[in-house]
Amino acid sequence: MKNHTQVYVKNSIEAVKTYCKAFGAEITFEMKNSSGTEYEHCEISVDGGTFLAVSEAQNPCDVAFVHKMKWETMTFNVFEMGTEERVRRAFDVLRDGGVVLEEIHEVPWSKCCATVIDKYGVCWWIAI
Repeated sequence: MKNHTQVYVKNSIEAVKTYCKAFGAEITFEMKNSSGTEYEHCEISVDGGTFLAVSEAQNPCDVAFVHKMKWETMTFNVFEMGTEERVRRAFDVLRDGGVVLEEIHEVPWSKCCATVIDKYGVCWWIAI
């Protein structure tokens, strides 16, 4: 059995570029709509393994409300990133247009972690 994570966001093409930049990922599979303006399905991979699938949300999402309320309905935990530099790069990319819930800090189980809701309304906990 496998479990594959997928997010549905508005501006899916831009979101995929953001996630590739944040995590050093690459597109390994993509299907766009007939006009080429949205992803029906896109998979991105890190170090040869599927990391995340992204599709265009068909229903509206009030991301401004999510940011205002700092609403965490689900958080993607990205850990074992290897270096503080990788965590900081992801943090800087994801916070652009998003909301920082926790700045980069140390906790007993990680010397470098942070929590951000990105500009698409997706919550990320990132850590070494």
